[in-house]
Amino acid sequence: MLLRFAVRRATTRTAGNWVRFVSDSASSPSLSIWRRKKEMGKEGLMVAKGLKRLQSNPVRLDWFIRSSVFRLLKSDLVAVLAEFQRQNQVFLCMKLYDIVRKEIWYRPDMFFYRDMLIMLARNRRVEETKRVWEDLKVEGVLFDQHTFGDIIRTFLDCELPSEAMNIYEEMRQSPEPPLSLPFRVILKGLIPYPELREKVKDDFLEIFPDMIIYDPPEDLFEDNLQHQDRDNKNIIA
Repeated sequence: MLLRFAVRRATTRTAGNWVRFVSDSASSPSLSIWRRKKEMGKEGLMVAKGLKRLQSNPVRLDWFIRSSVFRLLKSDLVAVLAEFQRQNQVFLCMKLYDIVRKEIWYRPDMFFYRDMLIMLARNRRVEETKRVWEDLKVEGVLFDQHTFGDIIRTFLDCELPSEAMNIYEEMRQSPEPPLSLPFRVILKGLIPYPELREKVKDDFLEIFPDMIIYDPPEDLFEDNLQHQDRDNKNIIA
């Protein structure tokens, strides 16, 4: 009897802790709608086709958004946005971004903003990036260290070092405790930018003094600089 009573109390306490964990973890990968598999329904598919067809006609596009997009179920709206992100449809993504943030079910979410920023980085859209970043700061969204690393690396790979370093400064000021792996991801992406890499390397060694960084050969830095010079000359020509 006493054993069953103890087990029952332990189970109840565990369940209570689990409930509190769920309520406190709005951006948990297992809970976020932005991390679930996004399957587009028939109505979502029709809306996606309509948006692409009308995007060059502002008047008809606005009418279509009011009459069709606002009627979409949450799952379809999320799926359409994800598909447009995959297709690099920046204009339509920004339209849906604004719509999503006005929905009654919307909650600020790390993964929602991560996907938007990565899509904008791929398309080198600096102004839209600044706007989205300001929105997430207003909403109090906090990235974890791994997400910071992924976003910064994407901006570096897309040749947006200034924007990448701005986000890096936000990462350094984050209340999240620093982790070594995101720093290593960023340092690898900074190989074409030796001066910026030295700055991040100094930060890394200050935070993790017992760790070692394996620098690439010096000729790799030179090859990257020569490649950048060639690209700049081609742009000027």
